Amino acid sequence: MIYFDSAATTMQKPESVVDAVTSAMGTMASVGRGNSSASQTASELMLCCREEAGELFGVSDPERVIFTFNATHALNIAIHSLVKSGQKILISGYEHNAVTRPLASIPNLEIKVIDTPLFRNDLFLSVLEKQLKMGADVMVCTHVSNVFGYILPIKEVAKLCKKWGCALIVDASQSAGVVPLEIEKWQADFVAMPGHKGLYGPQGTGMLLCQAEPLPFMFGGTGSQSIEQKMPTFLPDKLEAGTHNVAGIAGLLEGIRFVKKNGEKKIARHENRLKYLLAELLDDSKIHCFYHSEDLLQVGVLSFYVDGYDCGEIADFLSMKGVAVRSGLHCAPIAHKTVGTQEKGTVRVSFSYFNREEEVVNFVQLLKSYLYMEKRES
Repeated sequence: MIYFDSAATTMQKPESVVDAVTSAMGTMASVGRGNSSASQTASELMLCCREEAGELFGVSDPERVIFTFNATHALNIAIHSLVKSGQKILISGYEHNAVTRPLASIPNLEIKVIDTPLFRNDLFLSVLEKQLKMGADVMVCTHVSNVFGYILPIKEVAKLCKKWGCALIVDASQSAGVVPLEIEKWQADFVAMPGHKGLYGPQGTGMLLCQAEPLPFMFGGTGSQSIEQKMPTFLPDKLEAGTHNVAGIAGLLEGIRFVKKNGEKKIARHENRLKYLLAELLDDSKIHCFYHSEDLLQVGVLSFYVDGYDCGEIADFLSMKGVAVRSGLHCAPIAHKTVGTQEKGTVRVSFSYFNREEEVVNFVQLLKSYLYMEKRES
């Protein structure tokens, strides 16, 4: 299979990730649920993963690295900790449903969308500051668009939010492991991320990096203060009720180590090189690519559509030929509304460190064979 859907999940994992998951399944028990060596080993693993994640993302206190099931779980914790009925909320025009649906669940919000064009960071910041000047309570902003790979200027967004007294939640689902994050320097209140994308961990893992004080989101056993019927008031326990995904976190730790060993810049350069090759090979008047040549504005993700062709049918044909891409709205209808593709959607190609140039060439050959075949049959 040619796998070009890493913006959803990096299916190809480092061997160390697979080995760590397998080993943990047979050697580690539940954290905080006993004095056995198996339980202690799991506890040591958890602390090590918090420390290495904190080192990678600029969080000095490992207890503020919270394990979640995915980025959606993390975003729900952050949003329900800060957002209250009656507030004014700002979001970018590129948000995922993991942001917009939790917001929609809270009544009486005034939500303003900063829906500026792709790759126009200057305009985005200008419109954002105008909204901040008029008053806003919380900004929820993706770092990288999952549809278009557009890198939003989060560092500058954080400065503006700080200047105007607005809390900030960052969705780093598409940037963690590819674009450097500096959580404490940004002074973002919360940053959410999955483990199964750019960090090369297993599905069912994620993290919430906390600078603000979060509210408990789930309630239950933590292995601490068991006599009390209220949740512990300290991190990480107050956000980690129930049994941890120890095997998944073991894999996540190895994924983080893989990213640290290779470096985010090296990984991003490789993925962008494939994106540039793809954009060059797709040079056709009927194929519309959402592409920018500047590394600081786009990661290794390329969305496109073809005049006269259904995106879903293109993806189905490629799937039959052993190529995995994603088509449609990619759980981000607001992003398509901003760009003007909400009616047709796009075909999204997203790379990982394990993809190669020959796969890109083969992909384009298959795609063009389909387009030419359709043309001949018509």
